[in-house]
Amino acid sequence: MLNIFTLANGRLFQEEIESLEELSQFQPIWVDLESPTLEEKRWVKQYYGLSIPEDAMDEDIEESARFYKEDNGELHIRSDFLIADDDEPRTVRVAFILNQENDELKSKGVLFSIHDEDVPVFRLLRMRARRAPGLIEDAKEVLLKLFDADAEYSADTLEGIYDELEKVSNKVLSGDVTDAMASEVLGAIARHEDMNGRIRRNVMDTRRAVSFMMRSKMLNGEQFEEARQILRDIDSLDSHTAFLFDKINFLMDATVGFININQNKIIKIFSVASVALLPPTLIASLYGMNFKYMPELDWSLGYPYALALMLASALVPMWYFRKRGWLK
Repeated sequence: MLNIFTLANGRLFQEEIESLEELSQFQPIWVDLESPTLEEKRWVKQYYGLSIPEDAMDEDIEESARFYKEDNGELHIRSDFLIADDDEPRTVRVAFILNQENDELKSKGVLFSIHDEDVPVFRLLRMRARRAPGLIEDAKEVLLKLFDADAEYSADTLEGIYDELEKVSNKVLSGDVTDAMASEVLGAIARHEDMNGRIRRNVMDTRRAVSFMMRSKMLNGEQFEEARQILRDIDSLDSHTAFLFDKINFLMDATVGFININQNKIIKIFSVASVALLPPTLIASLYGMNFKYMPELDWSLGYPYALALMLASALVPMWYFRKRGWLK
């Protein structure tokens, strides 16, 4: 899918392109390619003179090779954007290409973005740019606003984790944690821990991309200050992710502790039963091995007496355990 974005009266407007002729009718500041076909790549190369690298969205690119500048002035940035899907949270690699130097190419002043699937941050920026005139002035502003929206999206996701962990805390701290509830709680904690880790990695990647833009000297004074504000916002998220890691570890330890308590209760039952049945076993052993003649033949009350003695020897320990509160 090939979409272009143009500025009109300070607002960002989107057009879906289906032919090379349509592409030549607009002067965009942003060209977005979502899962582009070979034909769409050919249109971009033919009209803008821009060749999209084959490894633009590869995940195995070295970290140091994700931000660089070509000899013709093209800036290449490969950044990951978070998709906080409850069923399958993941990150999407997006390749950005921006040329601000080569006047001979039609791609000058146009931001190109290439990715495999729709990104929530892109939708958020499109919605804001349509409603807020003057939000975006050029291609560099688009890139900065995307990273700004990415930091805000991460912050919103963190707030969602806060709310979900509050529900988990109420379950755990209620004191009545069954094994089934503990299994559910551990599953929820594991999901939130995974999401929190993805957010931490995402903001680290955004920090590196914004820092590269600042070092490349492509920003004017106002944009440079905006980039610094984005970095400050990202830094503020680090403390929240660290706090959530601590809270998750606490809830994990508390849940495991309740599981151990439940297991100890079961072990205690077997321990009490084994101790209570030890005296009857001893009596039965003595009764069966230390008579010269079979008691039931010499004494008619031999069996009833032995059974009564065994029952009494079992009840006395149980009474003692109950008195001490060990059966609760």
